Amino acid sequence: MATAHAVQMYGMKLTASQQRVYDCIQRHLEQHGRAPTLREIAQDLGLASHSSAQDHVEALLRKGVLERLPHHRGLRLPDRSRASAATRLPLVGRVAAGSPILAAENLEGELGVDAALFRPRADYLLRVVGLSMRDAGILDGDLIAVHRSATAEHGRIVVARLDDEVTVKRFDHRGGRVRLLPANPDFAPIEVDPARHAFAIEGLYVGLVRPAVSSLLS
Repeated sequence: MATAHAVQMYGMKLTASQQRVYDCIQRHLEQHGRAPTLREIAQDLGLASHSSAQDHVEALLRKGVLERLPHHRGLRLPDRSRASAATRLPLVGRVAAGSPILAAENLEGELGVDAALFRPRADYLLRVVGLSMRDAGILDGDLIAVHRSATAEHGRIVVARLDDEVTVKRFDHRGGRVRLLPANPDFAPIEVDPARHAFAIEGLYVGLVRPAVSSLLS
């Protein structure tokens, strides 16, 4: 069992409460690709307040069975962090307006997925918000694997930046006209007018990890 392995590896004896918090964090990382917030830990375990969760997290950090990352919700399991970098991908959540996709404030953590599983090779995972690509099999909350690229062929699903917003759409480029096409009739195509919009392709969609099964890949 992964939890027993982690505790044995670091030679640390955890209290029953610390073990429950550790298990909660591990479970959340496997299911969602990010560590839970203190409030989520408290709610999941029925703790009186998130300050109680904070106390247990700090104890786990002192004992070395958790590590902090320098960004929002930055917790990870040390045994995961020692895996080859090729088997971990940064997980990007909602992208702040105008910020680089891989800026620290946009990162939720890392997920144990081998970049070489995708062609071309994935550089990061991006959490999808909304249902505009539903009919392409990409649902709200899915994690898409993205290969960084500034160019794309017509018809390719891309991660694009339009002004300050980042979106996932199908790239339509014909006759000098650029459009970003949804895969859901409830959403309208986006006409890209170079005179009115700053437009750039950030990457190519190369695969998908659904959170419910992400633990099978971690």
